[in-house]
Amino acid sequence: MTPSPYSDAATSEAASKFFDQQTLYQLLQQQFGFTEFREGQQAVIETILAGHSALAIFPTGSGKSLCYQFCAQQLPNLTLVISPLLALMKDQLAFLASKGIAAASIDSSLTYDQTQQVMRDVRDQRTRILMVSVERFKNERFRQFLKSVPISLLVVDEAHCISEWGHNFRPDYLKIPQYCQEFSIPQSLLLTATATEQVKLDMAKRFGLLAEQVIQTGFYRPNLDLSVVAVNQQQKLTQLALTVKHYTGAGIVYVTLQQTAEDVAAHLIRQGINAAAYHAGMEQTVRQHIQQQFMQNHIQVIVATIAFGMGIDKSDIRFVIHFDLPKSIENYSQEIGRAGRDGLLAHCVTLANLDGLNTVENFVYGDTPEADNIGQLLGIIASETENGRWEVQETPLSTACNIRSLPLKTLFVQLELLGVIRPSYAYFAEFKYRFVEDQQAILSRFNDQRQQFLSQVFAHTQFKKVWGQLDFDSLYQQHGCERQRVVAALDYLAEQNLIILETKKITQVYDVQQQALATPQQLQQLTQQLSQYFSENEHKEIVRIGKLVDFFELDRCLSANLAHYFDDHSVPQECGHCSVCRGQIAVLSKQAVAPLPDSATVTTLLEPLMLVARAKSLPTPTIATQAKFLAGMIMPMFSRLKVKQLDGFGRFSAYRYQDILDTVKKVNS
Repeated sequence: MTPSPYSDAATSEAASKFFDQQTLYQLLQQQFGFTEFREGQQAVIETILAGHSALAIFPTGSGKSLCYQFCAQQLPNLTLVISPLLALMKDQLAFLASKGIAAASIDSSLTYDQTQQVMRDVRDQRTRILMVSVERFKNERFRQFLKSVPISLLVVDEAHCISEWGHNFRPDYLKIPQYCQEFSIPQSLLLTATATEQVKLDMAKRFGLLAEQVIQTGFYRPNLDLSVVAVNQQQKLTQLALTVKHYTGAGIVYVTLQQTAEDVAAHLIRQGINAAAYHAGMEQTVRQHIQQQFMQNHIQVIVATIAFGMGIDKSDIRFVIHFDLPKSIENYSQEIGRAGRDGLLAHCVTLANLDGLNTVENFVYGDTPEADNIGQLLGIIASETENGRWEVQETPLSTACNIRSLPLKTLFVQLELLGVIRPSYAYFAEFKYRFVEDQQAILSRFNDQRQQFLSQVFAHTQFKKVWGQLDFDSLYQQHGCERQRVVAALDYLAEQNLIILETKKITQVYDVQQQALATPQQLQQLTQQLSQYFSENEHKEIVRIGKLVDFFELDRCLSANLAHYFDDHSVPQECGHCSVCRGQIAVLSKQAVAPLPDSATVTTLLEPLMLVARAKSLPTPTIATQAKFLAGMIMPMFSRLKVKQLDGFGRFSAYRYQDILDTVKKVNS
């Protein structure tokens, strides 16, 4: 790999001299058409171009992306960007294309031929910036590709996802520091808008950053007017319509559930407001069309779940309204940060009560796996491991253990940290290909040794009409052909347009410390340890929700306290443009609900679930599973059993999970 000329401390001084302030401003003007940097941008850019890594903590919409876009033009090799959302990638690519900067993504929206073209352009150094999701690193063909490409800089967008103390922890992000080593990437740039002091320290520690490599600008945005309006549930829709009509320009209304988005949008339309719903349950083409209409001001108001926003670069959003409580202060900050990016006045209104609190809390409880399910997972690992190696596909395992995808990934990470498993590699269980050129014509392109190797590959492929599936095991047993070499050969043939290659069913291979899972006592102890970890995490998230409620009921300046939460203490103690500063202190109410029914009624509501479990010869659902059924939580087991249509599912969705759990415990006692 060609080293970056700015990849170590010895070259820092020379790099700094080369990229002096005048040069930086000239390049900014030439390449981006801007005459000056925004606050913090120059400090980040100078740190990167001096050969160091950096963490940039800037408010939403304050120009974090320019930091890597500018550096990518000056560094000698590829800048690889990990981005959490496809829409975000597409917006970034459109901006870069408008500036004549060669950038591309490898993502699920590309055809096979388009992906191959992107990889050719990167190899030929025609592409300066490549954007991918973190999940792309599980793809063995992609990892093989990266090993052949020199990379100057790894950029991690939404970098707070790497911290277990963050509001949006994603286990796959924990592996990113390892990728820097695996692919010999000399520098990294972490970008985020929402980092508490604890999250900031955690990110810096994981990437080995010193204090001077952390650049944080002020969090406070004086053009955002924050209001909390206490309103009971029956009056919410009326209050929302009045609030929207009070403002002009584009706006976003955030809700928690997909059905709420549909219902609220329909209400606004009936009130003569040009609105549309947006959520992850819609077809992608429909979502894209709605987003485009909103960007072009053909739709005034989007009523959306959190699926909408991260990829929206619309500077003139004049209001953001929270119809439901956000999930956390961090989420609230991100969502209001989409307003007023043009620096003009924008209004951020929360229509608040405590009625929806159980919905927010239930997301947390639903992601806490039961001890029985954790024990089941450990038993599967112990029984399926052969010679210290375990192969697994996540989706079937999630269903088998009744553990959602995110907590399942978190379990894998915790088992890694405890030294029980170690990821070895990932591969596609199925490799299928078809010939574009005649088989003999392909072989004739190569020397005798490679002809023999390819002939063996072709001979161990089972063809059905046009498509053939390769049997790696028989190929290795008969000829000792290593999988890595075979994959590289197939990728090369596909690149040369000699075959069309398709891959399916990603399988993760782990090395397992079998001695740690050898006895029932060890399995039980490990189950308890992991269950305790999730219980503590659950408590932490519930506390986070409590802090959110406390924030909305503050009797002190909202803007100042929001900045303090994110470790910015340089703000005025009274902003003068929030509801508290105007003397309007919110006291949130909760609608009275009837007491949960008696044991006989609860037993009747649970009977359909019990009948389905018995019909499928499954163990009796646990108390926690019964409570989640009544709360209407979505679990892998419920999807498998198709229980959403059963009488009783979600019957107690208006109640807090802990209250439902206590009631079910009484029924089972």
